[in-house]
This record gives sequence, structure tokens and C-alpha cells, in this order.
Amino acid sequence: MAFLDNSGDIILDAVLTDTGRFRLAKGDGSFKIAKFAFGDDEIDYTLYRNTNHANGAHSSGSAYYDLSILQTPVLEAFTNNTSTMKTKLISINRTNLLYLPMLKINDTMTRTNRNNQSLQASGSYIIAVDKDTETNMATNASKGVIKGANFSADGAYIQVDQGLDTSEIPPLFALDSDLVETQYIVEIDNRLGKIASSADGTLAKVSFIDDDNIASYYLSQGANAAYVKNDWSFPGGDLTDGTSSQYVIAGPKGTYLRFTILSSLELQTSTNLFTKVGGTAYTWGTDAGGAGSKTVNFIDSTVRITGATTGYQIDVPIRFIKCSDC
Repeated sequence: MAFLDNSGDIILDAVLTDTGRFRLAKGDGSFKIAKFAFGDDEIDYTLYRNTNHANGAHSSGSAYYDLSILQTPVLEAFTNNTSTMKTKLISINRTNLLYLPMLKINDTMTRTNRNNQSLQASGSYIIAVDKDTETNMATNASKGVIKGANFSADGAYIQVDQGLDTSEIPPLFALDSDLVETQYIVEIDNRLGKIASSADGTLAKVSFIDDDNIASYYLSQGANAAYVKNDWSFPGGDLTDGTSSQYVIAGPKGTYLRFTILSSLELQTSTNLFTKVGGTAYTWGTDAGGAGSKTVNFIDSTVRITGATTGYQIDVPIRFIKCSDC
């Protein structure tokens, strides 16, 4: 990764995605660029020097307000899809938008609570990777623990809500159709876990796995009704005014994505990856309400969720644990 000098010239630095390079390598004439994306990850828009800026307007006049932004060094294009293009640009023809939709982790319900134990991956979702870990440790959903080996309806799941997170617009106001996410892209390290339905543990279909072993799942409202929903009838919800302690989106709501994670066969049967990319001799259970503490191996990772319509993206922290003294 490197920065390119942007002090005087307009720079076009483009690379093909993993899928694009794969199709180009076929050499059968099927390669054709059909989609492309722009991003502004490296841009700091607070550098815009108009009269509202903390340091005042640029001394050379309005033509120079955006000079610092235009001359910001830009990232060299690179192909690692887990690192590049975190903030994609979108085009919206309308000029009457005051707010744009976002994605937000809903951790307000019993089965969506994140782990809240001090010094034990607080804020993450915990995946117990095998039966022994599930049986001998505190694996209740209120502690953010997902049963990764044997799906159970009392295990935790992950939910991400979408909509306008503002109190300036009434929550029952209908979100414009071009702002509603009807398809989500979920990415996870395929060596570690797989995406499954939170209702019955059925595995979702993998769309593709790239050369970094990152599995991508395309989940849409029509074809994957168990994952993408818009009913918003959560427990405790007051649908007369759209408010509820279970909602994390304050304003108009679009859809929400709900899923669980099942551990891979390798994590269930081996400690190889824990040794290579994780940690060992980690104590768990002292404040988890279980029967004493246990020693576990662990791997920290993330699940990346991207809205296909807006490109909004969030990472959900997860920790895989495997009991070593059960």
C-alpha cells in the first residue's frame, strides 16, 4: 500500500478485482468491464476552507476553498478486497436529501446482545466452536455467545438495522425506495465460519470465495427472506409511532439483516488455526455466570456487511473460542 502524489495532476489508478483478474486470465474473450466503483477513504472533508471553517476562509478566495482536498495524497490502487474501498461513492439525482441511510448493529434484544464481560472480548459476538465448548462454558445468548457447532434457538445471533438514524424525521415516515437496502453482501473468513439462518441454522449459499479465503454471501429480501426482513415487529415495539427500546434506528427504517455463524469443521476438530492466527491460554468464565473459569484458544475476526444499494459498510467484531481444558 502506498500514497500517490496528487499535488498537480489528476490521477487515474485502477485495478481489477479478484473476479475481474480471474475472468481476464481465462483468455476466452469473455472479459468485459461491466461495473466499477469510486471511493474517498483518504479524503478529509473538514479541510474545506470556507467561512464556516474553524480557521476561517482561505485567504486567496473561494476558488481555493477546496484546494487542500483536491491535493490530498491518494491511495495507490490495490486488490485486497478486505482493505480497499471501505467508503464507496454513490450517485443520487435528487437534491432534497438531508440525511442518508446507514447500517447499525442492533444489540438491544436478548439474543442480539454483544458480549459484555470485562477483559473478555467485550463488544464482540462470541462463537463457541465445538460441543465441549458449548457444554462446559457459559453459552447463553444474553452474553453474546453463539453456539457455532450445534445450532440452538437460545443462542445469540447478529442483527444489523438499516434506515435514517435521526430524530428530525418521524420514524413512521416511509423511507424512499431508492434508499432501502434490499440486498446485503456479507463477507467472512471461510476458514473460520459460515453464515447461517438465525431461525433454524440452515447454511446460506456462498456466492464466491476469493484468493484470500474470504467468502461472500449475497442475501436479498426476495430470495433470502429468512435473512433480510422489513416487518420491524420486534418485542416491545410500539408500531403506532415507530418507537421501541428494541430499535437502534431513530428515524424511518428500511430493512434489517439477521443471521448467525456456524464454526468451520477445521475449528471444530483442530487447534491448528488457533495456534497460527489466534491465541491460547485465555481464561473465560469467571464473570460469565458459568461453573468456574476455563482455558480457551481464541481467534479474533470480523464479519463485514455492505449494503448493495448505498455501499454503506460496517464490520461486526467476532471471537471464535475453543475450550482447551474441558
